[in-house]
Amino acid sequence: MTVVTPDTDLINPRRDFLRTAGIATAGMTALAFLNAPATAAAVKRQAKAAGGGDVGILQGALALEHEGIAAYMIAGGSGLLTPGTLKVALVFLGHHKGHRDSLANLIVKAGGKPVEPKTDAEYVKELNLGALKTEGDVVKLAAGLEQGATNAYVGQVAALKDRSTATLFAQLSTDEAVHWAVLNGALGNTVPAAAYLFG
Repeated sequence: MTVVTPDTDLINPRRDFLRTAGIATAGMTALAFLNAPATAAAVKRQAKAAGGGDVGILQGALALEHEGIAAYMIAGGSGLLTPGTLKVALVFLGHHKGHRDSLANLIVKAGGKPVEPKTDAEYVKELNLGALKTEGDVVKLAAGLEQGATNAYVGQVAALKDRSTATLFAQLSTDEAVHWAVLNGALGNTVPAAAYLFG
């Protein structure tokens, strides 16, 4: 198996994760992180706080991408992932960075100031990253975040007034759904029998 060298984005967060997570989240259960904040409701709250409208929705989506980037960087830098899984995580991280850049550019073009990411310590606490003990824990967390992100994007498409932004959200939701499908399969889960998996 080819060994993948993590990019430099993963090095410092790994140190922070190992130092902060063990202390700040001792005693947390391994399943507590399944209630991830990446939801349509969270995006709606962020959009409302940003003044509503398309720019507000874009700000909510950008906050969601910041969360995904932090999760992949911190959890990916934890040392829990095998080289093959890390390689996939880095691909997904690259997708999320591309999403972040597209959303931030649209916000700037509309005259807004893109929302800044939270600190690593805040993401560690909010996503309960200290509860991650195995590669399976990381994959479960990532699958939950990707599912939540897909639902968030699908849930906002109809609220967007600009058709090109709505198309972008459809593309973003598709990427997130692909991420979820890969992770869901890696967990050994079956494809849900019911139609309309997201939204």
